[in-house]
Amino acid sequence: MVLLGSTGSIGVNTLEVAKNLNIDVEVLVCGNNIELLNKQILEHSPKVVVIADANDIHKVNHSNVFSGSDAILQVIRNSDSELVVNALVGFLGLRPTLISLESGKKVALANKESLVSCGGFIDVSKIQPIDSEHFGLWYLMQDRPVEKMIITASGGAFRDWDIAKLQNATLADTQKHPNWSMGQKITIDSATMVNKMFELLEARWLFGEGKYDAIIETKSLIHALIDFKDGSTTAHFAHASMQLPIAYALDEKMSENILEHVDLLKVGSLEFREITTDRYPIWHIREELLKNPARGVVVNAANEVAIEKFINKEIGFMDISKIIIEAFDTFTQMPTNIDDVFDLDAEIRDRLGRKV
Repeated sequence: MVLLGSTGSIGVNTLEVAKNLNIDVEVLVCGNNIELLNKQILEHSPKVVVIADANDIHKVNHSNVFSGSDAILQVIRNSDSELVVNALVGFLGLRPTLISLESGKKVALANKESLVSCGGFIDVSKIQPIDSEHFGLWYLMQDRPVEKMIITASGGAFRDWDIAKLQNATLADTQKHPNWSMGQKITIDSATMVNKMFELLEARWLFGEGKYDAIIETKSLIHALIDFKDGSTTAHFAHASMQLPIAYALDEKMSENILEHVDLLKVGSLEFREITTDRYPIWHIREELLKNPARGVVVNAANEVAIEKFINKEIGFMDISKIIIEAFDTFTQMPTNIDDVFDLDAEIRDRLGRKV
């Protein structure tokens, strides 16, 4: 396989599963964590390695190292692997998804921005989602009429905060996720609930038109539910670990034990909460966005700009959602092809980048 984003949490888990399933790793792609990359090279012996910065090539313990985004696309085209695991973060992960599909490869997708920004122009039949929520929906699917698909959220770092204090939340505050440790951007997205909005959009592209919703389940043991038209509801329980969806993405006939079962007697009880617009203002645009999912490129571009401004202390935490909503109201055009997606993304970043 080709692994994009090998040193992130999903990449690390993917390599662990690959080792357990005896799957060869042809290509490793990472950013700047050369120390961890060298350990991965030693253990998995890839044929090719790609890193972000050419100045770091001499630090990599491998004889076949390239750098930069163009190199990522080239090694995908040249690889013999049938599977690409895309665990890159942000819009920069879109082109590798497109090139992988053009090259006839299956994509195990953890890069949310690919479907959020460009889902209308991607062949989802070649996509295997790694997100636990979409995996849960897929796992629950039966040949029965569906009324609604529901995914769950943890609520993020501020689910129990006094709402009046949210504007003063710091970057460090956003990283205190109540249930697990993730990368910086996705943990911010969890706190704003943008992450869950993205996952609803992904579900819409993966499973087609229909009703989609999200609720907070504080222990993160239920990842997805399906309401069937007959009045019954099924839920997917599993301990919070990316290794389960990754395992199925790497081996569709998965029969190995990946996780311990959830012991409901030990769990005792579960708590469910509504996602409210006072704590998560981004939820104001949920229905409109799901009706017009091609506008996801606007939300993603505005979110990436806003997060950068927040990290740079140019705006407050609650301003992230405000910027996204304003952009959503301003940029109403619908992309009609892939070039439109990239043009609109660039236009939004250019316009928002000039504002403080």
